[in-house]
Amino acid sequence: MTRSLAPTELVIRHAGIKDAAQLADLAARTFHDTFAADNDPHLMAVHMARSYNPDAQRAEITNPAMRTLLCEIGGCPGAYAQLRPLSVDTPPCVIGSEPCEIMRFYVDRPWIGRGVAQRLMDAANDEGRSLGAQTIWLGVWEFNPRAIAFYKKCGFTLVGDHDFLFADVVQTDLVMSRPL
Repeated sequence: MTRSLAPTELVIRHAGIKDAAQLADLAARTFHDTFAADNDPHLMAVHMARSYNPDAQRAEITNPAMRTLLCEIGGCPGAYAQLRPLSVDTPPCVIGSEPCEIMRFYVDRPWIGRGVAQRLMDAANDEGRSLGAQTIWLGVWEFNPRAIAFYKKCGFTLVGDHDFLFADVVQTDLVMSRPL
């Protein structure tokens, strides 16, 4: 049986510029672990090179239109969430007021099933509220049943779908939302 983490073992904080390289490594690893088995290796490499390099992460961390929450476990990065408050890209199916997007939400494989995801989701909800959001939404790949089940457990409901550009291929993400 896997034990849950004690509150003192886990710290969730805003990422800073000094975290860019570690965040890029965590982001690439978690994206690869989540999607590599179901996607073309070339497309994976293209998408990861574009999205999960230190320069890209540095730009996202310093972007005033984004917030990056980094979850450290025993002082090492173990999960992260990136939010876009009041996103201009909110799909029309998200009808709640003052929407905030959870753009990315990933937990490193050793921490799945140990309470990390729920603590990070609670922090993402709190962050959204602190930014004035009244609705939180996300896109989740239609072929990611584990994530869909987790989001449902967190109170998200399916409200539609939208396109996700993966390398040069359009995939379908389900859109889920909930009031804050």
